[in-house]
Amino acid sequence: MKKHLRVLTVFATASLVVTVAGCASGSDAGGGDGPEPVVMWGSWSGDQVDQLEAQAERFNESQDDYEVSYVPQELVEEKLLTSLAGGQVPDVVLWDRYQTSLYAPKGALAPIDEFMEEDAVDTSIFYEPALGEMEVDGELYGLPLLVDNRSLLFNQTLLTDAGVTAPTDWDELKTAAEALTVKDGGKLTQAGLDLSDPGLFNMYLAQAGGQLLNDDQTKTAFNSPEGLEVLNFWQSLLDAGVYEQGFGDTGDSFAESRTAMKLDGPWALSTLDKVDGLEYGVVQPPAGPNGDQGAYMGGFGLVIPEGAKNAEGAWEFMKWWTTEAENGVAFGEISGWIPANIEAANDPFFTEDEHYAAFIETMNYAQTRPNVQGFSDVEGKALVPALERFLSGEISAEQALKDAQEQGDQLLEQNR
Repeated sequence: MKKHLRVLTVFATASLVVTVAGCASGSDAGGGDGPEPVVMWGSWSGDQVDQLEAQAERFNESQDDYEVSYVPQELVEEKLLTSLAGGQVPDVVLWDRYQTSLYAPKGALAPIDEFMEEDAVDTSIFYEPALGEMEVDGELYGLPLLVDNRSLLFNQTLLTDAGVTAPTDWDELKTAAEALTVKDGGKLTQAGLDLSDPGLFNMYLAQAGGQLLNDDQTKTAFNSPEGLEVLNFWQSLLDAGVYEQGFGDTGDSFAESRTAMKLDGPWALSTLDKVDGLEYGVVQPPAGPNGDQGAYMGGFGLVIPEGAKNAEGAWEFMKWWTTEAENGVAFGEISGWIPANIEAANDPFFTEDEHYAAFIETMNYAQTRPNVQGFSDVEGKALVPALERFLSGEISAEQALKDAQEQGDQLLEQNR
């Protein structure tokens, strides 16, 4: 029977902790003649619980050794740290990959390198940037499961009425956005392009040929000519009146045909497909001034916490879901999520779908945010707040980048 030595060491210690009968936070492996329980945590709730339970049931029916059950948790990362202290952890966690570089150094996650080596898992089957988010200091802490990116959604009816086609670069994007903007007595009634999310700066920066951090990832690099080019482009769109701050804050203005174009992810498709009369399309994000393509991917992985009582069962479930392409496609059919397994993502279910196809094409060059401790704070506490002040007209583009750089460099220094 395969075992992970580090997990076994923690298990020996954790077994001394008195468990509470009936607690759903961890499994009671080995108790009885039936399949061993494998408890999965995640932050998914609502209809997504049914999706995960359906996938778990497929695994449970595929073999007789383990039975996976899903227990939703709010603030799953923080809950995991609390549970580690009490010795009550789940066996596997549906995990935001972006959090790996923050929580692995805290001792929250168990490396899976021995499992990978013993089962000879070929890492080339995964999108490399997604796999890289699961690696910290040379150790692999999980497998990528689901991926996403932001591509350009457009209202086909509005574009046809305005006599424009889906844009392929920034110049065409601006031209189309202006043609699609409608005002009534000076009041914006139809936005040409949604500019509400300053967090999309990273993908515009990639399209401009810039980068978020310097080569050794010790300092920010977005206060650059390329970063300024992005903000100047945004300003030109705002000056043209294609969007106003606060427009569409109530409801879904794209679904309501009040916004003609927006950068959004595949999670939006299931909602849009239910809107009567909405004809929309999806294309890759427009290229930058020099033809550079740029996009960022996010998504989830599966990890085994330190102290998991049934690490082997968790591993078998992870391996079944992530390495066997048909299982990734099956969950895509259930949920609409794109698998991190390249073969699964390129299944006809996605590539022959008029809306998913562009997302799959964008995956070919999408990158991930820097996998260094502290960058999430740089983004959330320094960069995005400065960009919000810029978009609201409080500060200039130059000041926004300067402020974000100074605070961001301090945050990176504090986390080294």
